[in-house]
Amino acid sequence: MSIIEKAAGKLEAQYQTPPVQGPLTGEDAQRERALIEESIERAAASFDETPARPARKPSGDDQEGPATVWGGTSRQVSIDIARLKAMGMVTPDAGRDKIAEEFRLIKRPLLARAFGHGDTPRVPRGNLIMITSSLPGEGRSFTAINLAISMATEMENTVLLVDADVAKSAIPRYLGIEAKDGLIDVLRNPRLPLSDVLIKTDIAKLTVLPAGPSIAHANELLASSAMKAFVEDIANRYPDRIVLFDSPPLLATSEATVLASYMGQIVFVVEAERTPQEAVKDALTHLSGCEHIGLVLNKAPARSVHGDYYGYGYGYGYGYGYGEYGR
Repeated sequence: MSIIEKAAGKLEAQYQTPPVQGPLTGEDAQRERALIEESIERAAASFDETPARPARKPSGDDQEGPATVWGGTSRQVSIDIARLKAMGMVTPDAGRDKIAEEFRLIKRPLLARAFGHGDTPRVPRGNLIMITSSLPGEGRSFTAINLAISMATEMENTVLLVDADVAKSAIPRYLGIEAKDGLIDVLRNPRLPLSDVLIKTDIAKLTVLPAGPSIAHANELLASSAMKAFVEDIANRYPDRIVLFDSPPLLATSEATVLASYMGQIVFVVEAERTPQEAVKDALTHLSGCEHIGLVLNKAPARSVHGDYYGYGYGYGYGYGYGEYGR
C-alpha cells in the first residue's frame, strides 16, 4: 500500500460519521473536494513508512546498510576502488599504507568527541562535522572523502557524506558517480524524502548525499531556514551516525559561516606552502561559534627521517582552535 493510500485511508476513517446535511453540489462540492485533497497531500507528506528508531550505539555485529539507516531505499552504486587507489586516496582495503595511517590519526579525536570515547567527553552535535578551508583548491573534498571512507571502515560507524559545496560540487567527480539530484532538491522541496536522493555506495556503511543540480544563488540555500531544519532533523534522528559536510571555503561565501554554526566540530584544511597566514587567521574568525576546530595541513611534502616516511602528526593551532591533526 502506498503512502498516499495509507494517508487517504487515515483521513477516510476520520470522516465516517454520517453527514447531517445532504450531499453538497456545485461550488460547495468542489470546495469540499479541494479541502479533502489538500488534507490528503499534507497527511501523505507527514506519513513516515520507516519511523526513526530510538538512538542506540551500533555494535560490531550491526550489518544494517545505510539505505535502511537513513530511511527508504536509496539508489546503489559501485565505487571504482582501483581508481581511488590510483588517485592516492584511502580505500577500504588500504591496510597500513601511508594515506590510511594519516587519516586514522585525523579521525581518532573526531570520533572520540563525537561519541565520548575513553576520557573524552561527548561534544554536543559532535557527530556533525564540517570540512572547510579559507580558499578554494586547498583539498577540502579530498579530505572529506578520505575521512568518510576511513570512518566507514570502523566497525561501529555509519557515515553520511553530504556534498554541501553546492556551487562547485566535486564529490561525484572524485567518486566517479553520476548524481543529478541531491541536497539542493531537498532544500527546495522539504516534502521530498531524503531516501530519494541518497546514494548508497558499495563501500560498507558509506552513503552519499550529492549537492544536486547547479542553480543560481545555490550557496544562499546553505543559510536558509530549510538548511537549518535539515541539519536539525539529521542531528535529532541520527545522533549515533557520523555526518560529514563538504563545505564551500569560508572566504569565498558567507553562507559557509552560517553552516558552520550548526556543526559540533570543524575540520579546517590548510594547503601547505600556499595558503597565506592572514587568510587562515581571517577565516578562523568566522568560526567563533564552534569550539572544536582542528587544522589539517594538506599537500605537505613528505619528509624522511633515517629513510622512514614522516609526514603526519604535524599541525598548528590559532586562537580557539587546536592543531592535533596533520598531513
